[in-house]
Amino acid sequence: MSSTRRALRSLAAGVAVGAVAFAVVDAVRPRPGTARIVDWDEIRAQAIARLDADSFLDARRRRTLETRYGKMATELEPPLLAFVGGAAGDLPPFQALDRAGWIELNVGIMRDALEPLVAAQERMPNSRMVEFGRAVLDRYVGLILGFLSGRVLGQYDPRLLGHEPAGGAGLYLVEPNIADFQAEAELPADPLRRWLILHEMTHAWQFGAHPWLREHLNGMLREVLGTAIDARLSSLDRVLAMAFGAGDKRGVISRMQSTMSLVEGYSNLVMDVVGREVLPDFARLEAAHQARVEDKTVFERLFWKVTGLELKLQQYVVGERFCREIHERHGIQVLNRAWERAENLPTADELRQPERWAARMGTKLG
Repeated sequence: MSSTRRALRSLAAGVAVGAVAFAVVDAVRPRPGTARIVDWDEIRAQAIARLDADSFLDARRRRTLETRYGKMATELEPPLLAFVGGAAGDLPPFQALDRAGWIELNVGIMRDALEPLVAAQERMPNSRMVEFGRAVLDRYVGLILGFLSGRVLGQYDPRLLGHEPAGGAGLYLVEPNIADFQAEAELPADPLRRWLILHEMTHAWQFGAHPWLREHLNGMLREVLGTAIDARLSSLDRVLAMAFGAGDKRGVISRMQSTMSLVEGYSNLVMDVVGREVLPDFARLEAAHQARVEDKTVFERLFWKVTGLELKLQQYVVGERFCREIHERHGIQVLNRAWERAENLPTADELRQPERWAARMGTKLG
């Protein structure tokens, strides 16, 4: 009986191994059609499917909002420029988005940025494994976009890796999210929108008045994306280099993160300093914003951690602390030296130790 059982077990094991082998072979077996590692239409559909009826704006409402945003931006531009110093550069007009519009915008941004990577898919053989990977990626990105479309209040798009003259930089407010935030926190309508406009206009000034910044970020993005289409690397090495950085690419990713941390931290500083001067309801707005950041559901906290978005927010906190410390001890003129050229940007270590950056700029912290 024991020999029969052993025989059955051996047969079962053989069948299992054969089934696994067949599955692997079938997964990598070439299939008809062009390999696609990402499906932007599917991502868009996945994200928009999560929206409710209150997520949309009609054209008339959008035009009314944009006129209102424009008047506010015109009023806020002088105090903004008075604080940061210098000319405005090219500040685009604000556009009103609904949640579906925000998803559409960011699908377009990602499509442009990842075009070199997607173009490389034409050299890949199609297979079930590729199709499975695409389905997982589409669902993951669609989930993130769908979630963020209900959270983001405003956005500045500097058109990184964009193709001119297809479109220039853009300033956006996501009105359904602003309206929800306003109602939940019982905030005054116009001051809230002025506060957000001030933040996004600062980003527009950073890039518009310092054209080298966009090209600097573009260069780093191209270098990182180049890893994904480097035929000399294995597929695993490409994925690891893109996700975590490897060798010299790790340094590039660190510099990108540091730059974006400074960009966001500087804008938060401006929103704080200038906002206190021009917005009588600033204290209420700031308190409501902090409550919104801290008051997350269990699902939201888990989502931010699993997707890595929590890490991004922590990086922005580091950038804001850096900007505040330099500004409080030296003033905006010293902090603005970061925008003179790429070599002046603080490193990741300098963001956490502002005195090191100040010393490199020829200034000592007292």
